[in-house]
Amino acid sequence: MFQFRAAVCAALFLFSSVFSALAQDVTLTSRDGSVEISGTLLGFDGELYRVETIYGELTVDGTGVLCEGPGCPNLINYVADISISGSATMAEILMPALLEAFALREGYSVERFRENPMRFEYHLIDAETEAKVAKFRFHASNADEGFADLLANEADIAMSLREIRPRESQLGYEAGLGDMSETNRSRVLALDGMVPIVAVDNPVLSISPLQLANVFSGNITNWQDLGGPNAPITLHMMEAQSGLAQAVEDQLMQRAQLTFSLDIVRHSRNLALVSAIERDPFSIGIASFAETGSARGLTLTGSCGFSLSASRRTIKTEDYPLNAPMFLYFPARRLPKLARDFLTYTRSPSAQLVIRRAGFVDQTAEEIPANIQGDRFVNAISVAGPEIELEQLQAMTKSLAGMKRLTTSFRFQAGSTRLDAQSRSNVQQLSRALEAGYYDTRRLVFVGFSDGAGPAAANREIAMKRAVAVRDAVLDAAETANLDRLKIDVQAYGEAMPMACDDSAWGRQVNRRVEIWVQ
Repeated sequence: MFQFRAAVCAALFLFSSVFSALAQDVTLTSRDGSVEISGTLLGFDGELYRVETIYGELTVDGTGVLCEGPGCPNLINYVADISISGSATMAEILMPALLEAFALREGYSVERFRENPMRFEYHLIDAETEAKVAKFRFHASNADEGFADLLANEADIAMSLREIRPRESQLGYEAGLGDMSETNRSRVLALDGMVPIVAVDNPVLSISPLQLANVFSGNITNWQDLGGPNAPITLHMMEAQSGLAQAVEDQLMQRAQLTFSLDIVRHSRNLALVSAIERDPFSIGIASFAETGSARGLTLTGSCGFSLSASRRTIKTEDYPLNAPMFLYFPARRLPKLARDFLTYTRSPSAQLVIRRAGFVDQTAEEIPANIQGDRFVNAISVAGPEIELEQLQAMTKSLAGMKRLTTSFRFQAGSTRLDAQSRSNVQQLSRALEAGYYDTRRLVFVGFSDGAGPAAANREIAMKRAVAVRDAVLDAAETANLDRLKIDVQAYGEAMPMACDDSAWGRQVNRRVEIWVQ
């Protein structure tokens, strides 16, 4: 938090000094001359002016006024200027891939200019007129810097591998950016996972989340304690300001009530971390699923024998417990039309293909037939006993056997009834699919599952309530969907089909879920 505050203060100081030097006064006059507004131009999106006046910040329709003063934009050859700051992984790989695909679809050519390793620009050129239509300026840094730039009005969009912190959201509200915690102030662009990696010749193949937390806290220091050789463990992690490292802290360390060891070797880039792991057989790191190089990912295990490996499908379904959605955050002001068009494109089917080809996990819903989910039904059989009777498992199997499971799943924040960030995005994804008629004439079943803590009957009741809540959230969001063209049901099986061991917070979180099955 201290580092974040320092970054914010530095950014605000820089903003105030630069802005005072570069700020341009303008006067907006209505075309009949009856109204005149003077102030400092804060922005122009091609249609609307944002002006700081003695009355506060005002937004004025450009078609109804004439602009005079040194800050007035060129209305004839307007160039949209969009500044994007934050996660280096998103800035250097994912966003350029999406931007280039968007430009190709819209008939623009692309020119890239690099100022330094952390700052570069993409210029979009109209293929017919050869005129520049947009400039996307990137600051490839980390989550803390991205939010600091957003607060200082030096970025229009922030990129992050973690959710915005309450303190950051409060500062944003006080700075006039709106409530940054609201759904419409952020978007999940793609999905990623946090993967423990080792060198390929390291004999250790798996690790439990609790062991992993103890390794990075410094409580476990020798590979021998993990079934490996008698050798000290070298720790590698992204820099503390990065969204990935902070997501690891939130999802791994805090749940184990542990803190990071001071002996961790920190890296500013994920590729540098992976390279260090590849060279050292006694090292371990936590890297982005999209960038593991030739290092080998460790399988996450539990004492009951269940195990989960990071894959595109397990990250998309959130069966893998250490997920890391990739966020875009934007303030409560209108971006230039071309930027809005680009953001709309990022949700399209073609953009999901680009995301997948770039090595990240897309959000396209996939259908998984029941006959290739044998491991899940084996898990169900393994927990059969006095509370989960064979007849219940047979009923569940009979109900789901002729259906397909969507990779669109819903899970909840730890200790909360609120959906987590990826699941809130899934609500929007599924509701848009319903509005588009994608599931017309089909049957959708919201199926609730729980962890095994407590009586089985109570768990089934809790699972049913969660399934109903998710169904209602999706239907509320699907405002224009014709629900008469499909059938929607709700079922609940409680603890009958666990995905992970219930002996840890991570396992219980994975097991508490609502799945979507289609027929």
